[in-house]
Amino acid sequence: MATLLLVLIYLAFVSLGLPDSLLGSGWPVIYPELGVSVSAMGIVSMVISGGTIVSSLLSDRVTRRFGTAAVTVTSVFLTALALFGFSVSNAFWMLIVFAVPYGLGAGAIDAALNNYVALHYTSRHMSWLHCFWGVGTIVSPFVMSRALAAATWHAGYRTVGLVQLVIGLILLVTVPVWKVHAPTEAAAGGKHIGLAGIFRIRGVPSLLLGFLGYCAAEATAMHWASTYFVEVRGIGTEEAARYAALFYIGLTVGRFLGGFVMNRVGDRNMIRIGTAVLFVGLGLMFVPSSAVSLAAFIVIGFGCAPIYPCIIHSTPVYFGAENSGAIIGIQMASAYVGSTFMPPLFGLLGHAVSFRILPVFLAVFFVLMIVMTERTARICRR
Repeated sequence: MATLLLVLIYLAFVSLGLPDSLLGSGWPVIYPELGVSVSAMGIVSMVISGGTIVSSLLSDRVTRRFGTAAVTVTSVFLTALALFGFSVSNAFWMLIVFAVPYGLGAGAIDAALNNYVALHYTSRHMSWLHCFWGVGTIVSPFVMSRALAAATWHAGYRTVGLVQLVIGLILLVTVPVWKVHAPTEAAAGGKHIGLAGIFRIRGVPSLLLGFLGYCAAEATAMHWASTYFVEVRGIGTEEAARYAALFYIGLTVGRFLGGFVMNRVGDRNMIRIGTAVLFVGLGLMFVPSSAVSLAAFIVIGFGCAPIYPCIIHSTPVYFGAENSGAIIGIQMASAYVGSTFMPPLFGLLGHAVSFRILPVFLAVFFVLMIVMTERTARICRR
């Protein structure tokens, strides 16, 4: 039963990843069709992230009341609704409207499942959990590429929406399986401590700031990879939509392989190793070659692979199981603050200056991440 539950959790994270790469891979075609500027993608991503911030802040309270299974199933159906809404949108304001349920669903499932796995499974399974999120993000650019070649970007969203709906139905009929961890989940529940209580815990502010920095850089790389290939490297829009998957491929492969060594190496050392690798990838972006730039995004994704799952998995270790649900919810909110404001900021800078500044922009936030996570580890060890 526990193995089946783990499979279902992995499937739920595939559903979380499926929509995340659609907007970036399809945007070079979407924005001229809707008559908006290239930087307007930032507005859509801000609305999505705003919804995730709200649901992340509420996730601990909602999950304690309704349970992880109910939150997960409801969230998947919300994102399916949003994807079908995107598929019929023929005006920019419609994208904004359907971005709201997408954001609410994504934030709730992200916080609930991250905390659930951090409490009940090892760092290996946390890495593989996010590997399956990467599977979803890899599939979507290829779906969008095929849709652009055969029909329109609307078909790409409709196809992924159907897949999301099927996953939601599977999770709905298997809700009883989640009872396998009900006793330990109740024991770790503790008392809701609220925002003020969370920020009084030593080490939490630096952890949140580091997580914000990482997610700001990750989201910027995800959203703007396709546009970077078109604007800087002169690659065609259909090819660029496919190449947007390179970051996700590096991310997913890295998380799959990392799962085999993560328990032995430890969360903190995996974050350090990943940071070193991704800075190699950033260096490759300065090489004036399209082929090297494509490889750079794979290397950056590979370096990013262990960072997110290791930060999340270390949270109960640093702050206790009784506080992890609330803290991880706030972590998700801080992450989405970064992914809300930084990609649109880069869009404005890229439009005004040049999209060539992408590696410098990413480096600033990756430096913030490693400095703050190291500070958190030192505080919590003391």
